[in-house]
Amino acid sequence: MKLILIAGALALCLSLFGTPALIKVLARRGYGQMIRDDGPSTHHTKRGTPTSGGIIIIFAALVGYLVAHLVTQSSITVSAVLILGLVIALGLVGFLDDYMKVSRQNSRGISGKQKIFGQVLFASIFGYLGTRFPDGDGLTPISQNLSTLRDTSITLGVVLVVIWIALMVTATSNGVNLADGLDGLATGASVMTFLAFILIGVWEFGQSCAISASSNCYNVRDPLDLAVLAAAFAGACTGFLWWNASPAKIFMGDTGSLALGGALAGLAASLRVQLLLIPLGGLFVIITLSVAMQIIYFKLTGGKRLFKMAPLQHHFELLGWGEVTIVLRFWIIAGLSVALGLGLFYTQWVAS
Repeated sequence: MKLILIAGALALCLSLFGTPALIKVLARRGYGQMIRDDGPSTHHTKRGTPTSGGIIIIFAALVGYLVAHLVTQSSITVSAVLILGLVIALGLVGFLDDYMKVSRQNSRGISGKQKIFGQVLFASIFGYLGTRFPDGDGLTPISQNLSTLRDTSITLGVVLVVIWIALMVTATSNGVNLADGLDGLATGASVMTFLAFILIGVWEFGQSCAISASSNCYNVRDPLDLAVLAAAFAGACTGFLWWNASPAKIFMGDTGSLALGGALAGLAASLRVQLLLIPLGGLFVIITLSVAMQIIYFKLTGGKRLFKMAPLQHHFELLGWGEVTIVLRFWIIAGLSVALGLGLFYTQWVAS
């Protein structure tokens, strides 16, 4: 528990006190957010707000995790290192997108195909490496079995695992990216999901087959260290939220949203709760589905729209809801989704 507290607290402090310095650096360089012309008109007042704040989130989480291990003289684990590598790689893809938007002075960064290619490439590398590096018990960071609320007996094999992980990471990172449209929305929802992963990691460690072999024990590599990593990201996001809450002084940009999505998907894969990511990240799923439904409905009806605007949060903006009202109500949905996910996780353990 000491590791979890140190990692979370240090990451929070670094993010809370480091973000103002990053804001000054970005503002000095003219690194401001570009706003879509076809977006809600109220968003044009946000033009020029410093973006790429995900830099401080990644930095604070990384330092918080590493220093916690240094202070306690604990060894870092392969599972956490692989997730951090994925986060940094996706953060670089997002930063390139943010940089192109600023340098071109419009809301278009790298192309959608280029962004997807980068996500799939790094997610595939993560998925493949995750099936390597067995520990003394033969456990690898990512199982070759499909996991729902825990590992199942359905064996996928390395190729299908890599494809499945690439799909998970790409979908989750894009889901967080789509949710990052209102001040604090994606950041706050991410904090709740990371907190859930802390509880899951601690629970799996306490019920580990290595500690107490039973019919419902968990064969998961490094669950406690994954909880430490989740705490570092939860702390980093919480500190950033102080400055990202409405009216935002800084945006996380694609640098942050793609990285956070990668962290969430990586934790779900490594903790063997892959399909549990759907309810735990329920808000991101709903927002992503709203975009898909809008596109499908538009094509089927020859140009009619199901929502006034997608993603879903912009639909409610155009209905006249205030930004803070939307964010708070969507946070409630995110909290209920996380509670549902944790309830399903515990119920499965009790029933097994």
